[in-house]
Amino acid sequence: MALIDPDLLLRAYSIGVFPMSDSRDAADLFWVEPRKRAILPIDGFHLSRSLRKTLRAGAFEVRRDTAFAEVIRLCAGRDETWINDEIERSFVRLHELGHAHSIECRQDGALVGGLYGVRLGGAFFGESMFSTRTDASKVALAWLVARLKVGGFRLLDCQFMTEHLRSLGAIEISQKEYLALLASALSGGADGAGVPAPGDTPDFGALDRLLAAHSAPAAAGAVVAELVA
Repeated sequence: MALIDPDLLLRAYSIGVFPMSDSRDAADLFWVEPRKRAILPIDGFHLSRSLRKTLRAGAFEVRRDTAFAEVIRLCAGRDETWINDEIERSFVRLHELGHAHSIECRQDGALVGGLYGVRLGGAFFGESMFSTRTDASKVALAWLVARLKVGGFRLLDCQFMTEHLRSLGAIEISQKEYLALLASALSGGADGAGVPAPGDTPDFGALDRLLAAHSAPAAAGAVVAELVA
């Protein structure tokens, strides 16, 4: 079965291009480079009072990279989706290689929300999110922003603007502005092809160490709320 070459995927992201498909059952995919790009400034997350309350209450148990395949499958499970089988399997492979990550929200052990994306240099490319409980995807995004902030990342790419993302602080910029931000996020430790070498990227695991002493969901949530406020 067809699989997008992982090196090709990473090189595409390094120049601002990503794959999409027309539907879940579509056999083909295409490469996209939007003229307008949505990004969420890592210092510009909009934390509403209600979301702060949800975070501090520890309403969800939040983890990362414990159910990547399930997260992308649930993201693809909508009536309308751009994630076909080839894209799903290709990103699962990218996750196995350490370049794609998921943030998961659970309640009573059940996976009720989350997101996934690609990490490259100082950039994180958010791909998709899902939620079956109120605020679950917002909590996942808040945790991602906190992780990127603590880890020294420079860019959170949201690809296309939605009202949901706008309400959380996302802004829309031109392709030229985006490519300049991307180049800055990828600078340092890059090889000749523009792909950062292992060990030279910001630290995606820094938040885990910070929260090591805060195992209770409410305690960890309170720290995250302060980080993104």
